[in-house]
Amino acid sequence: MILDRKLTFQGTIFSLAIGFLLLFSGCSDVKEAHESPKTTKPPKIKVLTKTAPQSRIVYTSSTADINRLLIEIDYSLEAWNSGEREIPRLYLTDISPRWQTQSEQIPIKAKKAIFFQLVIPLILHANELIEVEQKMLIALADGFGHLSVPQQQKLQALAKKYKVIKKVDEVLDKTALQELLERVNVIPPSLSLAQAAEESGWGTSRFAILGNSLFGQWAFSKDAMRPRQQRKELGDYGLARFDTPQDAVNSYMLNLNTHLAYKRLRQLRTRLSQEGKKVSGYELAKTLDKYSERGQAYVESLHAMMRINHLGEADDAYLWDKEIIYLTPVEDAG
Repeated sequence: MILDRKLTFQGTIFSLAIGFLLLFSGCSDVKEAHESPKTTKPPKIKVLTKTAPQSRIVYTSSTADINRLLIEIDYSLEAWNSGEREIPRLYLTDISPRWQTQSEQIPIKAKKAIFFQLVIPLILHANELIEVEQKMLIALADGFGHLSVPQQQKLQALAKKYKVIKKVDEVLDKTALQELLERVNVIPPSLSLAQAAEESGWGTSRFAILGNSLFGQWAFSKDAMRPRQQRKELGDYGLARFDTPQDAVNSYMLNLNTHLAYKRLRQLRTRLSQEGKKVSGYELAKTLDKYSERGQAYVESLHAMMRINHLGEADDAYLWDKEIIYLTPVEDAG
């Protein structure tokens, strides 16, 4: 999944990536002093597994720590190349400011590997949450017209979240229900990975560092991160700020599933599913000419990103039903 066929998702630079993974996580293998973690509690991430998994926080403090963790959980080249598509529930809780500067000191291949390895679990988890909503929606749709009050309320809450209705007490008709069914659906990981890399510069952009912004989502709130030079004709805009990278992924998927600009994506996704065809990120990317002012050039850039890095393989990945690991950066002491 990285660069060429010899460098797949866990390519031959995997051992090198392990050594540099600490950079993305805000650690240093030179300084091993007692450091205070940026986050003392893991973020609230609802994990859906058959059994309640154990969880732990790994504070990145040395290369040896990272090596031991990845070997321990078998997040390895051999497993991926053998056809294993199981991904650990390894959740990065923040993007360290160190990544912006220190990523310039490592090979681009290693930087890409690190980025993909840490972002794909977040993408898979966001899709996992959508699948739960989708399953509930299908069950409610099957009984549409004969729903109890609590069931109707669940349907209305979901419709409001996905912007099919504006108020939670609005009643849905069959047309609105069909629109909701079209919206509550997953986004192929290959597309999400490509857009995250494209929009955040492999997690090195100013907005990624300041507010975990991975997808360049605009915001007009007081808390938005303003560009250094705003374009006056576009108003007082900025980029949305997120508490965690997971929040950024969740918001991005909701955006694709609700905004009018991406209606073609949702329609194509529905049509491909109805025809029994695979819903790939490469196909859906063809509809995203309105995601960027670059238009068709943006679509071509996403396609190149997917081809060069073999991101299509990620569409078959899934999260394990094992422990949850929160990878948490630490600040410099003092």
